[in-house]
Amino acid sequence: MAERSTIARPYAEAAFRIADSSGKLSEWATMLAALAEVAANERVKAVIADPNMLAPKVAGVFISVLAGKLTGEAENLVRVLAENNRLELLPEIRVQFEALKDEREGVVEAQIISAFELDAAQRSELTKLLEKHTGRRVRTRVDLDKELIGGVRVVIGDKVIDASVRAQLSALESALKA
Repeated sequence: MAERSTIARPYAEAAFRIADSSGKLSEWATMLAALAEVAANERVKAVIADPNMLAPKVAGVFISVLAGKLTGEAENLVRVLAENNRLELLPEIRVQFEALKDEREGVVEAQIISAFELDAAQRSELTKLLEKHTGRRVRTRVDLDKELIGGVRVVIGDKVIDASVRAQLSALESALKA
């Protein structure tokens, strides 16, 4: 069977094209986040998995749970996903949609791994440095790793900037062994 990401891609791309052409990327991002949250609910997962539930009924559950929060196009997406037994892919569709949206808006995600909690000023300064380095807007996520001893490690896509004390000690150890 094909990977979930492969199956979800055409749906995410279609939703992105609709949202982009109508200038409603943020609105669609919000709707897909809500749909993904509903799809992740254990009771809803049971409804999706029930072989006795017909697709229109399953789609109706989603649409009624989010009554007034979905556009007509989003409701149609739910119906198509239900008809194709793909509602469980909504979280992956959302992830891929967000990636397309970020690409369009010139935003890159950066994971900052720090030995210590960063305050707002430190986080802001690091974000500015990363934006200058990448030439793009940067959205940061900070994770803690006490094993770094000090400093930070930044991961942006497949690039790693390791300014941690642990990395510096490893480099020093390698230099001393040579």
